[in-house]
Amino acid sequence: MTAFPLKIVTPDGVRFDGQVEELIVRTTTGDMGILANHTNCVAPLGMGRATVLADGQKRYGACIGGMVSVIDGAVSLVPTTFEWAEDIDVARAERSYERAQKVLEAKSAPEADIRLAQARLYRAMVRKSVASTK
Repeated sequence: MTAFPLKIVTPDGVRFDGQVEELIVRTTTGDMGILANHTNCVAPLGMGRATVLADGQKRYGACIGGMVSVIDGAVSLVPTTFEWAEDIDVARAERSYERAQKVLEAKSAPEADIRLAQARLYRAMVRKSVASTK
């Protein structure tokens, strides 16, 4: 398989910079697969697992928000948050999940708190799911 350059950059810094054979990410409209010679495009990212195939080995990450772009064969993944499966603190994700559940179970929580708890719950679910692939 032909390789192409991929750079993953978050507000916290560069998470990956190298050659890969395939990238699969969750966009706001569904999963998007990218191979070498992909057409130029830009897409907003949703919340989900990112799969990076490099040197024949798959590596997984929790990828949340941001955008992906393909420009002249170079791919830039610019998520709000990105964590490789091996770096995810599962206990922390579980605590976040439980806190979100408590807010969602509360009958008197304000609408803004409910929306934040729903997002926190989904992020925790993504992290726990990705961490299980390590």
